[in-house]
Amino acid sequence: MPRDALVVLGIETSCDDTAAAVVDGSGVRSDVVWSQDLHAKYGGVVPELASRAHASQVVPVVRAALAQAGVQRPDAIAVTAGPGLMGAVLVGLCYAKGASLGWGVPFIGVNHLEAHLLSGLMEPEPPAFPFLSLVVSGGHTTLYAVRGLSDYTVVSETVDDAVGEAYDKVARMLGLGYPGGPAVDRLAALGDPAAIAFPRPRLARVLDGVRQPVDDMSFSGLKTAVRAALERQPNLAPADVCASFQQAVVDVVCSRVRAAATQGDIREVTAGGGAAANSGIRAGLGALGLRVVLPPRGRCTDNAAMIAHLGRLKLLSGAPSDTLDRTARSPWSPGA
Repeated sequence: MPRDALVVLGIETSCDDTAAAVVDGSGVRSDVVWSQDLHAKYGGVVPELASRAHASQVVPVVRAALAQAGVQRPDAIAVTAGPGLMGAVLVGLCYAKGASLGWGVPFIGVNHLEAHLLSGLMEPEPPAFPFLSLVVSGGHTTLYAVRGLSDYTVVSETVDDAVGEAYDKVARMLGLGYPGGPAVDRLAALGDPAAIAFPRPRLARVLDGVRQPVDDMSFSGLKTAVRAALERQPNLAPADVCASFQQAVVDVVCSRVRAAATQGDIREVTAGGGAAANSGIRAGLGALGLRVVLPPRGRCTDNAAMIAHLGRLKLLSGAPSDTLDRTARSPWSPGA
């Protein structure tokens, strides 16, 4: 089969979005996402409710993706096999196994984070290897040097809160609801990013009595600084709090990207994960003087197009299809 002709159905159920997409050599033919809104009243995703919702929605979502693409049977299936909420991941994985048997086509389980990491390759003018890839979401904040498919090196990562997690916690302090990231981003646009002097956490270690900075990131102290500021001055304008907090996050993240680009002599960067849709982060990356390739905001959050794309890349590279004893993995580092 010609490389361009391989049609892959992607299925994504790692958290609270049930998604299916069809991708071939021409690009994304369909991309359907059903987002669960039942978790807002709990202030976070409830794993059992998420799994039940996936089980009820995966069939209609897959049917809609196939219908939009004009495909009756794909040539292969790619499905998220981790990391994520294990009950949720298993819904999609079990469906993919059944569909693989029913259609008589191969399936391959892929790493959800690796799909985010390589999502920039789906763009019309993708980055060339080597490039930097920033994965920023509610559970992950990691900067990778990408030298090829499955060839990734962690350059910098958070040692505590992920960016998205910090956003959710600050949103909760301000009563902005869940999910917090979009709400903080919207309010930040109305505030003064210099109104409050929040810290830019910089980790350090002592070698031979000399304090030296390290490349990893930390956002727990920044979140605590926001709480302390609100306790000291409860009448602070929420827009100024959001703008100042967001600017601190952007400064920390972009300083690591800048340092990694300089040290590794890399001039291209991409980003994925829900927080990569944040306007501050996107603007900050754009101001670094690097070539920046960003997926559209709708493809930064969990979606099946990136799953299908990664599965397709792996199958075309000669990766074997999975067998029915394939199970979910968590944790699971990209490339491992």
